[in-house]
Amino acid sequence: MHALVIDDSRPIRRIESGILNELGFETSTAENGRQGLEQLQTTTLPDVVLVDWNMPEMNGLEFIQAVRKEARFASLPVLMVTTETETEQMLKALEAGANEYLMKPFQKEGLVEKLRMVGVVK
Repeated sequence: MHALVIDDSRPIRRIESGILNELGFETSTAENGRQGLEQLQTTTLPDVVLVDWNMPEMNGLEFIQAVRKEARFASLPVLMVTTETETEQMLKALEAGANEYLMKPFQKEGLVEKLRMVGVVK
C-alpha cells in the first residue's frame, strides 16, 4: 500500500506519514498540489492521497479538480485534510471530487476512520 501526503507543513507531512506508516503504508510527500500532481504523473499510482487545502502554487481544491479531470485518476481515493472547518468549504471539496474530508487537528483514530470509509484500510 502506498499513500501520497500533500501539505506545505513539514510537521503535518511527518505526522500524517507516521500514522500511515504505522498502518502499513509506504508514503511519499509533496509540498503543494503542483508537486503532488507531478508525482501522480511520473510514479506508480498511490492507493490514497491526503491533501491540504491551503498551500502555495496549487492549493488542495485545485489539485482535486485537476486530478478529477483525468479519467485514469477517477477511482483514486482523495482525502482533504485541512483547517477549513466551514460546511461550505467541505461541500466545495466533496463536490470537486474529494472522497472524504478530515478537519485538523485530528486524532489518529479520525484519520483511520476516514481511510476505512474510502476502503483503503480494514
